[in-house]
Amino acid sequence: MKKFLILLLLVLWLLAAGCQKQLSESAETLSLRVGVMPAVDSAPIFYADQKGLFAELGLDVTVQVYTNAMDRQSALISGGLDGAMTDVIALVNNVENGFDIKITTSTDGVFPFLTKADITGKTELKAGVMEISVTNYLTDRMLGPHYQLDKIYINEIPARLEMLGQGKLDIAVIPEPMASQGELNGLIKQLFPSDDAFSPEVMVFTGKAIQEKRAALERFHQAYNQAVAAINADDRAAREILVSTLKLDSRVTDKIILPDYHLARVPDAAYLEQIMAWNEQVLGKKTSLSYDQLVDSSFLD
Repeated sequence: MKKFLILLLLVLWLLAAGCQKQLSESAETLSLRVGVMPAVDSAPIFYADQKGLFAELGLDVTVQVYTNAMDRQSALISGGLDGAMTDVIALVNNVENGFDIKITTSTDGVFPFLTKADITGKTELKAGVMEISVTNYLTDRMLGPHYQLDKIYINEIPARLEMLGQGKLDIAVIPEPMASQGELNGLIKQLFPSDDAFSPEVMVFTGKAIQEKRAALERFHQAYNQAVAAINADDRAAREILVSTLKLDSRVTDKIILPDYHLARVPDAAYLEQIMAWNEQVLGKKTSLSYDQLVDSSFLD
């Protein structure tokens, strides 16, 4: 009987210790550093940050906005970021070159075309794009079948807007809400219909972060989903947050085209293969990556 009581007390002590550890871990404030672009994809992240959704889950997220995708990639590669909003094309090229990053969720973007003047009747267009990028991919996919394209490679979005305004470009793919800022400044905004089930932009995290900061990433995606639900119910706050965070003119608030935001999800294999085929054509070399090398779906509910 005495041995039984000792064993029972030992079991109860172990259970209590385990519960205490779980409580301690759940109460611990974890941290992440993420980089985003000035795009509507970022709205759920901005919303979760500024409305305290991350904080409520015990997560401290440093959100850095980049206007230059190359600067964002450099910060991610150098270890300055745990994760970043990027696109499938950049992801494929980085993984192909040995950098360990994976998609943990798709994001939802809107990519209008901006023009200085009406392009009706034109057969040739001077288009501003970033060379190996989603803007180049979308320009080919949407405009390539209809126009002869003379591409001018410009990395920074503000520089593309400036050249459009000066008439040095005929057209450029500019993500929302920067497209609406251009519209406010006199440019013409057009949204070409797309039957793609996913956006080419994604949220990626490094292999190191996925392995060492798993609890933080779980909380990040949980807060992201809460933000998506709130924005889809009423998008006014998201519009205002985008305008204030990106320092846009308040007059664009109602001009911004917002997407239908999705809860955390990952693109399917067919969509990734479609983009990789374009990437292979542009680079002139075969990509030999599997779906599992690019995607980690373990953070989805």
